[in-house]
Amino acid sequence: MLVLIISLLGCDDKDSETITFGDAITINFNHYWDGEKVSSADFNVETYTNANNDILTISKLRYLVSNITLHKSDGSSTKLIDYYLVDLSTLGNTSFSISDIIDADSYSSISFTFGFNEADNIDGNYLDLNSASWNWPAMLGGGYHFMQFEGKYGATGTENPFAYHNGTARVSTGVFEQNFFDVSLGGFSTTENTTVEIKMNVDQWFENPYTWDLDTYNTTLMPNYDAQKLMQQNGASVFSLGTIN
Repeated sequence: MLVLIISLLGCDDKDSETITFGDAITINFNHYWDGEKVSSADFNVETYTNANNDILTISKLRYLVSNITLHKSDGSSTKLIDYYLVDLSTLGNTSFSISDIIDADSYSSISFTFGFNEADNIDGNYLDLNSASWNWPAMLGGGYHFMQFEGKYGATGTENPFAYHNGTARVSTGVFEQNFFDVSLGGFSTTENTTVEIKMNVDQWFENPYTWDLDTYNTTLMPNYDAQKLMQQNGASVFSLGTIN
């Protein structure tokens, strides 16, 4: 942390002004399948096998996280960002940096919401998300997507599409259920410039606790209440804390 003392012209020492500049933190979202890193270079090329022994490729992976917050053991907290749209296919859209907001210190945890909570999931409220075609249909509860995860599965030459889209769960006509989930990861210490890796273990979307059968749940999942709730349940083991530099 840099502390700058400015003595105002014509004033004595008691009129000196202290300006404190906080330290920088970078949050990197990295993606893995059974421990192997996944990048956009692997899209439509690399094959993966899920817990149901479905062979698949990935063509799209983007998701929304919100209220990313650092917590201290004394109960205080610092919000880093209101929301961030992670897009694995777009260069530079898997990490962000914040300066002048925290000090080098020990933090007990980092938390965020996957998607938007009910208070923040306001239909049409975010111009950048509207431009990214991130809206969730009004007939399904409105607001915004939480995730778009797409690809193909099956034997080469006979692949079928899957579109693992997550958002508000539609119970019945006009009746909706919030479907976000909160994530809290372990603690760490920061220095003047710290990079925190948050890992998405993509394979977990298909296996814990529900072993996902792509022949049962593949496309048209947005209006499917059961599929939406299973996505929420499987999301509990998707994220973990990676390296801290």
